[in-house]
Amino acid sequence: MENGDDFEAEIIDRSLVNGTASVDTKVCNYARGRWVADSRPPLYTAKCKYMERKWACRLSSRTDFSYEGYRWQSVDCQKPEFEASHFLERMKDKIVAFVGDSLSREQFESMMCMLTGGQESSDIEDVQFLYTGEIHHPGWGYRFRSTNTTILYSKSTRLCDLEPINATDPNTLNAMHLDRQPAFIRENIDHLNVLVMNTAQHWRKTLVSWDNEVMYVNGAPVQDRNLMNISNAMIFKVNNIVKWLDSKLASNPNLQVFFRTKSPTHFFKGDWNTGGRCDNTIPMTRGSEVFEDESSDKVVAAAVKGTRVKLLDITALSDLRDEAHNSYYGKKSPDCLHWCLPGVPDTWNELLSAQL
Repeated sequence: MENGDDFEAEIIDRSLVNGTASVDTKVCNYARGRWVADSRPPLYTAKCKYMERKWACRLSSRTDFSYEGYRWQSVDCQKPEFEASHFLERMKDKIVAFVGDSLSREQFESMMCMLTGGQESSDIEDVQFLYTGEIHHPGWGYRFRSTNTTILYSKSTRLCDLEPINATDPNTLNAMHLDRQPAFIRENIDHLNVLVMNTAQHWRKTLVSWDNEVMYVNGAPVQDRNLMNISNAMIFKVNNIVKWLDSKLASNPNLQVFFRTKSPTHFFKGDWNTGGRCDNTIPMTRGSEVFEDESSDKVVAAAVKGTRVKLLDITALSDLRDEAHNSYYGKKSPDCLHWCLPGVPDTWNELLSAQL
């Protein structure tokens, strides 16, 4: 497959033309398609060992599970079925890393559940101790011994390097370097084979302050009024890390990098901190089809265009699934950001597998 925003599938015409087979190439954009009913059970259950209970809507007070009964069908080409054994064989002797926020962690947990059927296995070794995420946040990692495949998660909510401003003060603020990459990526980029990253929801001034972080550029606090705008700071960071990774990809043919687009929220009548809710339980009330060629995440799509970094476009297809969030079941306040598992993040991983 060629690099680019979309992914090419070759269709070979077996008829001979001047003694040779003709080859037609069409662009396959897996993000274009529709949700269709699917009576098959998910690849794992809510009791998956590798999944946090808070994502398990079947173990909450929720009583309808129709959100599990749909699969994504691409229109430009046939999306291959996800098979755990096939994925692990393709990823033999490889390291797959998810780097980002809690939605990246949820995608990582979904992948582990899809690969194991949710069951414990003596084939799986916990290698968490080998990897770390942001300051004070350990990484998560598992290795499948039979194929020597490692699946990792490293927390980095804004894909910035974090550094204590005063290393001798335990209560110090952290410098959030917009122009430096997370320590995990910097230190491991030459060893990774697949990197899936994201950043979006944590780019709010209130959350930056909440995390005791201060935006830095060129080793000093941001003074540029343009960069002081949090939206502009995010755009700067996204372009900065894509450019850096593109330069690394030029000399590393064994690495594939995906930037996952924004996972949509569905808070109505308020936001996450102002009483917003997501009460809908009826599938497809927002429609079931996506036929746009361009991603609705304009920031990420523009950043990766023309680079070796690939787009994992999940925004529009996920936006149709407002009934598939954790909502208020078993929670003090509604969660209209994260998703039930099994659920929508499984589709993200199916698209990832198809694009590898």
